[in-house]
Amino acid sequence: MALAETLPQTIDAPFVPETGGTLTIDLAAIEANWRTLCREIRTAECAAVVKADGYGLGLEAVAAKLAQAGCKTFFVADLGEARRLRACAHEAAIYVLNGFLPEHAATYIDIAARPVINSTTELAEWDAFVAQQNWRGGAALHVDTGMNRLGIPPDEAAALAPRTQTENHGITLLMSHLACADTPAHPLNAVQIRTFTEIRSLFRGIPASLANSSGIFLGDSAHCDLARPGAALYGINPTPDRLNPMQAVVEFAGRILQIRHVEKGATVGYGATWTAKRASRIAVAALGYADGVPRAASGADREHAAVASIAGRHCPFAGRISMDLICLDISDLPDGVVHRGDMATFIGDGISIDDLAAAAGTIGYEILTHLGPRCHKVYKGA
Repeated sequence: MALAETLPQTIDAPFVPETGGTLTIDLAAIEANWRTLCREIRTAECAAVVKADGYGLGLEAVAAKLAQAGCKTFFVADLGEARRLRACAHEAAIYVLNGFLPEHAATYIDIAARPVINSTTELAEWDAFVAQQNWRGGAALHVDTGMNRLGIPPDEAAALAPRTQTENHGITLLMSHLACADTPAHPLNAVQIRTFTEIRSLFRGIPASLANSSGIFLGDSAHCDLARPGAALYGINPTPDRLNPMQAVVEFAGRILQIRHVEKGATVGYGATWTAKRASRIAVAALGYADGVPRAASGADREHAAVASIAGRHCPFAGRISMDLICLDISDLPDGVVHRGDMATFIGDGISIDDLAAAAGTIGYEILTHLGPRCHKVYKGA
């Protein structure tokens, strides 16, 4: 008898992931968010930032969806990401934000990627390489207008402007990065926009890019020729002072392993930091800080306390988050509503990435890029 004939026939059984948590990623929502941003900037091109493995959601899946939707320009952090991106976005322009290293120069030719030049030293090294190889792949010139991180100072950038009048100058994009775009009234926004506008006027004929996700919502003066949204594509609110204009992209859920009854005055979790103020019921879910739920979001009495959704109700965290487990206070739910094996939703069902971030005292970017490294990933809308 063949081995296959001796195995249990489970083809019709429901699929139950072997992991404690599930991260569901809606690729159609990412495309919809990109199109929303395209409409916001109207005549400028809308690129996509897919660094950090597509902000933790899978570079290949995200980039393939956006390329199919019509996105023509992508930004990544390093050459490793650029190589992965080229395999699924064959015709796109790919810019590498972390700049140029001579040791990796040949890779730019191999995968037709463009470095973002962040200093005059890099520019000299890049010029020497392309002259030697007679390559015309192009590069972006990054001008520091106030971030004081990477980039060429404005005076040095101004001195480089005459090279754009020469043949094969190699600059395909002039760019800078806004430091405070998520705070529209911050005075540095106006300073950076003004400085970049002045530099841009010296580089006539060179496409320019300034706006990140939040910068898109600062108005036309920040749009230039190309916008570079990242976080907004993945559902993070680019306008923290207003309702989120982006669609939710992820749902993050963990399986309930056990339901416990805790007496009034008993404590829950490491350090005994949470004390039951009444006889309580606690649901223990199979997610923890190893899955990207920050320990700083542990249960406590505060304004932005972390919650999870169970049976349509938001239930607060109880006690410290541990590596693999989170305890949830389900005392306000009717008896018999929650069962072992049910799922608790930590992002989704009215709980946003930004909500979890606020509870942990951090930003949605950090939450998003750390979600579910060992969880079962489900893509929909592909």
